[in-house]
Amino acid sequence: MNQSNSISTLSDTALISLYQKDGDKQIVGELYKRYTRFVFSICMKYLRDEESSKDAVMQIFEKLFVDLRKHEVSNFKSWLHSVTRNHCLHILRDSKYQNQKLKDFSNSEEEVMENQQFLYQDSVNVLEDRVADLERELGNLSKEQRVCVELFYLKDKSYQEIADETGYSLNQVKSYIQNGKRNLTNSMVGNERKQ
Repeated sequence: MNQSNSISTLSDTALISLYQKDGDKQIVGELYKRYTRFVFSICMKYLRDEESSKDAVMQIFEKLFVDLRKHEVSNFKSWLHSVTRNHCLHILRDSKYQNQKLKDFSNSEEEVMENQQFLYQDSVNVLEDRVADLERELGNLSKEQRVCVELFYLKDKSYQEIADETGYSLNQVKSYIQNGKRNLTNSMVGNERKQ
């Protein structure tokens, strides 16, 4: 089978299924071709820096070599959006990234108006508030939902790994994650409307 020609015609789902079966890295390469710009635009939205966003894209696609073999992915684009968003949030919470941004800012020879500094600080504060809201809302989930959601989204565990770790059945794990995600979304949307 001539991989490069035939894989370009396959759907995302078929590509992932094939990759899980034989682990051919060309398949992830095909997904990279299809979704690089998509991932880059999400990274730019969060990181607001071209070089950091390019680095993040490479890190995310490198992680896919492992993650696509661990996770059941039914809607790749939606799943990739979540993976990318979580990756960017981790970068933003990492003090090294913040320190580098501050260093770049102070090393810059350009004069920067004070209000631009406040705008940057405001966006960091908004992000920190959203992360705090998410952590608070996680506490409102049932114990089972919270544990499964944290292991799946924050620790990148597969359904099977969560089942092994918690003793819940595979169906329970899927249900707790699905219901937990829905409850989180509903309560966070409700809180935004109140503000």
